[in-house]
Amino acid sequence: MEGFVKGGAFLLESISPQEVFTPEEFNEEQRLIAKAATEFIVGEVEPVNEDIEASKEGLLPGLLKKAGELGFLSGDIPEEYDGQALDKVSVILLMEKLAQGGGSFMTAYAVHTGIGSLPIIFFGNKDQKKRYLPKIATGEMISAYALTEPEAGSDALNAKTTAALSPDGKHYILNGQKQFISNAGFADLFVTYAKVDGNKFTSFIVERTFEGVSFDEEENKMGMKGSSTRSVIFSDAKVPVENVLGEVGKGHVVAFNTLNIGRFKLGGGCLGSSKFALQGGVTYAKQRVQFGKPIAEFGLIKHKIAEMAIKSFALESMVYRTAALVDQILKKIDHNAGDAGIQMANGIEEYAIEDSINKVYSSEVLDYIVDETVQIHGGYGYIHDYPIERGYRDSRINRIWEGTNEINRLLIVDMLTKRAMKGRLPVLVAAQKVANELLTLRPKVETDDGKLTLQKEMVEMSKKIALLVVGAAVQKYMAKLADEQEILGLISDIIIEVFAMESALLRALKTMEKAGDEKAQIQKAMVRVYVNDGFDRVEGFAKQALSAIAEGDTLRTQLSALKKLTRFTPVNTVALRREVAEYTIKVGRYPF
Repeated sequence: MEGFVKGGAFLLESISPQEVFTPEEFNEEQRLIAKAATEFIVGEVEPVNEDIEASKEGLLPGLLKKAGELGFLSGDIPEEYDGQALDKVSVILLMEKLAQGGGSFMTAYAVHTGIGSLPIIFFGNKDQKKRYLPKIATGEMISAYALTEPEAGSDALNAKTTAALSPDGKHYILNGQKQFISNAGFADLFVTYAKVDGNKFTSFIVERTFEGVSFDEEENKMGMKGSSTRSVIFSDAKVPVENVLGEVGKGHVVAFNTLNIGRFKLGGGCLGSSKFALQGGVTYAKQRVQFGKPIAEFGLIKHKIAEMAIKSFALESMVYRTAALVDQILKKIDHNAGDAGIQMANGIEEYAIEDSINKVYSSEVLDYIVDETVQIHGGYGYIHDYPIERGYRDSRINRIWEGTNEINRLLIVDMLTKRAMKGRLPVLVAAQKVANELLTLRPKVETDDGKLTLQKEMVEMSKKIALLVVGAAVQKYMAKLADEQEILGLISDIIIEVFAMESALLRALKTMEKAGDEKAQIQKAMVRVYVNDGFDRVEGFAKQALSAIAEGDTLRTQLSALKKLTRFTPVNTVALRREVAEYTIKVGRYPF
């Protein structure tokens, strides 16, 4: 597949604003999708959130069926199986809007439309797709994903569940237990995994009614209390051989590609929840009066509101940039081909690095925002009657599922270096070039002109810093780099910041080009703050990593080079944050 932006290439190349998609470019159809999803949440879900939290019998599956009637369950499903085959920008937009106040409903929705059905869309044969996808599209059948086991969480391939072919060759007999399975209380089918003959990790489609399938009691969770989470038990469960998903022994292909798209879609959900929490914080700050005036007028509250809005802006820019990249690659696929689903999965895999970046960043931004919103509410934020109390508890799971953030940090560097070794990305060549330039390398611009010229230079220097650290780490540790998890974590944090800074910057530059400086004023202020602070974080991560990699004269040379690359005059972030906060308070929500 040629003519597309390679995954991870942002670290090596200068990207122009014209190359990225921004939310300002949503078309009319996408805006109508967003409006319909918002109306569904406000009209159908928010009024019954307390009943959902109390796990009222039949409520969640009933809401999923209503969502199906409105077409919200079929965005990823091909048209020939009664789906809408929406572009991925629209799919992410649906995720975002349905997460704004959706709480536990969002868990059920995300599992059903994501990891519960995408394996069948991508890897199912025609018979499997015909049997299941039309029913998944309407909510007639609700899906779930059963991968985790008591002793196999992040180490998914360590699964103990077994599958043995029956003597008549018509069934696989599954034995084992899957744990923490969302939707398990009411799902009709499960995409699950077992080892055939003890070593061939294989994916299966298991229906709830199959003989030998049973369920444990509901888990009592910290958050997402209204969602269903149970263990699924296979005790001589009889699964027809035609329900093998993909090939026997190739279950890891199904599992890992499914997790890629799950991470990608999680970013949209966390974005919606972030905007919802921010709006709640702003609304409360405008109403709460202390010392004779609304607390929204106090500087430290403005700081919180601005920071929440700025992080949301960066996240939104990253999520839709990635969605459009996926769309570009999927457009090149012949959707009538017999292996179209596998081609789609491979296309999505191209951006696995960006998927992991979005997963880590979005979940940590959401946790930051709900925490600060609780703080703005003060003691009331700790009381169950206020929505942010639930939002605070609900957000915590996002750093755990779809691969923990620790695992995703390791994956970012692992995927980057593997692509370098296979010649897919010239990372090591670029790193060597930076190393050769160390004595002469320095920023071309050091002070702010208000046109984001300085910020462009800081992003370019951040990429060079990332390559400097990657090159130093690979040169020292070679094949043993995977054992240096702390260093890998620091490198990933640099790469995440680079993607966040650049995504926000390119969006603001595109807005400036299309609408003029005045219309882009708040976006520019946000970028000036974010890049200023993000750059400091990059420098700090690099110092820690280099100090762990090298010592003596080598370390002194590297730190001297780092100092040259970071020679910038900081901007006045206090004034800029006030500007962002005052605009956000004025509009009463996330500004864009």
